[in-house]
Amino acid sequence: MAKNLVIVESPAKAKTIEKFLGKDFKVTSSFGHISDLPSKELGVDVDGDFTPKYIIPSEKKSLVKDLKALSSKAEMIWLASDEDREGEAIAWHLSETLELDESNTKRIVFHEITKTAILHAIENPRKINYDLVDAQQARRVLDRLVGYELSPVLWRKVKGGLSAGRVQSVAVRLIVERERQIEAFTPVASFRVIAEFTSKEGNSFKAKLPKNFTTESEAHDFLRKNLQANYKISNLLKKPAKKSPAAPFTTSTLQQEASRKLYFSVGKTMTVAQRLYEAGFITYMRTDSVNLSNDAKAAAVEAITDNYGKEYSNPRDYKGKSKGAQEAHEAIRPTDLSRQTISGDYDQERLYNLIWKRTIASQMSDAQIERTNVKIDIHSTESVSEQFVANGEMIKFDGFLKVYLEGTDLEDEEQEGMLPKLTVGDSLQKNYITATQRFSRPPYRFTEASLVKQMEELGIGRPSTYAPTISTIINRNYVEKGTIEGVERKYIQLVLEDEIKVNNLTEVIGSDKGKLVPTDIGLIVCDFLVEHFSTILDYNFTAKVEQDFDDIAEGKSSWKAMMKDFYKDFHPQVENVTENADRESGERILGNDPVSGKVVLVRLGRYGAMAQIGSPEDEEKKFASLRPDQQLHQITFEEVMDLFKLPKSLGTYDEFEIEVNNGRFGPYVKYDKKFISLPKGMDPLEVDMDMAIELIEEKKKADAPIYIYEDLPVQKGTGRFGPFIKWNNMFINVNKKYDFESLSDADIIELIETKKQKEIDKLIHDWSEEGIRLEKARWGRFNLIKGKTKVELPKTTKAEKMTLEQALEILEKNAPKKKTRKKATAKKK
Repeated sequence: MAKNLVIVESPAKAKTIEKFLGKDFKVTSSFGHISDLPSKELGVDVDGDFTPKYIIPSEKKSLVKDLKALSSKAEMIWLASDEDREGEAIAWHLSETLELDESNTKRIVFHEITKTAILHAIENPRKINYDLVDAQQARRVLDRLVGYELSPVLWRKVKGGLSAGRVQSVAVRLIVERERQIEAFTPVASFRVIAEFTSKEGNSFKAKLPKNFTTESEAHDFLRKNLQANYKISNLLKKPAKKSPAAPFTTSTLQQEASRKLYFSVGKTMTVAQRLYEAGFITYMRTDSVNLSNDAKAAAVEAITDNYGKEYSNPRDYKGKSKGAQEAHEAIRPTDLSRQTISGDYDQERLYNLIWKRTIASQMSDAQIERTNVKIDIHSTESVSEQFVANGEMIKFDGFLKVYLEGTDLEDEEQEGMLPKLTVGDSLQKNYITATQRFSRPPYRFTEASLVKQMEELGIGRPSTYAPTISTIINRNYVEKGTIEGVERKYIQLVLEDEIKVNNLTEVIGSDKGKLVPTDIGLIVCDFLVEHFSTILDYNFTAKVEQDFDDIAEGKSSWKAMMKDFYKDFHPQVENVTENADRESGERILGNDPVSGKVVLVRLGRYGAMAQIGSPEDEEKKFASLRPDQQLHQITFEEVMDLFKLPKSLGTYDEFEIEVNNGRFGPYVKYDKKFISLPKGMDPLEVDMDMAIELIEEKKKADAPIYIYEDLPVQKGTGRFGPFIKWNNMFINVNKKYDFESLSDADIIELIETKKQKEIDKLIHDWSEEGIRLEKARWGRFNLIKGKTKVELPKTTKAEKMTLEQALEILEKNAPKKKTRKKATAKKK
């Protein structure tokens, strides 16, 4: 047994660190927290001093047993969890749960997983920082109090199965308020004037009028004055300017840039960054800091000088926005700046390249730019006071732009705004002038990246909370990634060449894909919480709580005092709302049914948004589900009455009745116990027999097996994540490596076997805490192994589908029976 036991959070990190330490060190993983608050009770002493009740989850008991055994044999235990508050709490839980002796227990932290950093940490251990532990406890307990007490209120007053959270509910509020601003927005029209001129050398360029006209007649009048006009450059001003690089990445800026440039979701960015960190490629990825160490700055100087020249190097420091930066002491950067690329999977390579470019650019020289402003006089038979203006810029020295430009991909961007050679007094030839009707735009819906930016600016949450918060509000159906189809809008364009022409044009507006849109349940829950728990949903309160956590981390205040002060007002409010508040269903009364005279309304039902004919007191009521593209607060009376025209029978086909209806997942055709979803945008009321038969035949063709593998059919289709094949109830994505339209038998087998192996690898990872593993046996079968027990699974048992409970049951049944001493003695005789 090694003299030293090092405990880290993740097995991937353990493998990397073990390479740097000698044979005297054993590195193992705690797989995150080994103890936490119980899931089925509050677990906080709210009647006393708010002491939390920590338990070891059942799935971690075997792991804790193993860690205790390892720590009891080691001469020194090194707690090496992450350097943030969460990591400090993990180290504390390990110390308490494993009953470690302070005399042979040391806490070490490191900002990067490199040999130098690990050895430096070993040489400079410290004690557990209980201020950081308290700050983590404060966040955990406060979030438990809010979630555990508010969620039951929502179950009673809105709908079962809902949840509330201190940060997630505020994030939903941001999205809801933005949606309301968009709905309330009234566009204002104006006419924007742009001209194209040709210089005396024959080069074309564009100029614009600095003002817009409010009416078509004003725009037409201006163009009429330009029918016989001449144009001359009256002023030309050149000014030097500079652009400075952005600071190195923090967690939020990395999430924003990865979204803009790589189209990563916030969650994907953090997952890929975590892998890069654990592999030793980048520094810790949860940080508010924009600082670089002196060693990193020196390495940047060397890399810049070697790659681009001395004139491109300009070492500099940056000032962060946040006063209480997360405990990591550096920005996110490569651990080795001489390494421009890494060998990893495609996403890891792309994210690493982005981090390398941003870090290097932050230490490079400013870009030197020359900005040109040109004013063009209009000489007409009538008095014209307006001037055209053209702006352009020229890069004199590219500086950091040689490597990186924030918010765009410089490699794919063509330079714009360049002007030809111009001189004051030059006459210009007019090619055309357009006056185009344009409408003011509503606020933009949030993307994941812009929501992170807004939360950061308001002081809501911290780097470690952004990704899980967004995942939570999407998974709980409070918010969805919008697929809003645009609508056509007419507009006018006046064009002056030799004469004035009027073009009537159309454009599509309001199309939003991938943006965050609140659902019906999100709107209802948000309104209910804002009405009854305005303090919890207040942006300033949420930001103040984060500052309180920072104060606790710095030892300036007591976390239990903070809990007591919060709970004394919060709990009575919960009891008051539970007792006195009315139920909320988002109900809207839209009118009366012209046939029965009964009231027509929409509301939130057990299975989602629904329409209803008849009041709650009516014995006979009619119900209809709203379509996925319809919302309670926007649907009209006419649209609701159309819903009650369904189900619609179309007749029979091949002896089976065809019916068109609308369900929880949208409109569909029902045929022979099969439900065939209608294509997006197809109105179920317009579906006739021919259309239905066409959909049925397409469904039959799509469901027909393309191959039989292990006596099971293989089907193919296209879903929201692209093309896939389906086998044994597994959906297997087909990437661009394969020709989806012409999959060969070998392709299909390879896809299935790769998916099976991934599922098995996941099981092996999930079961490692139980000491269970799978290994391939003969003829494509698998062995299930735990300790000395080894069981070959029968061919009928699908290893990739097996649960942990099934594996334990198989092992228990096949475990070798212990012989009693009496029987053993008899056998010997």
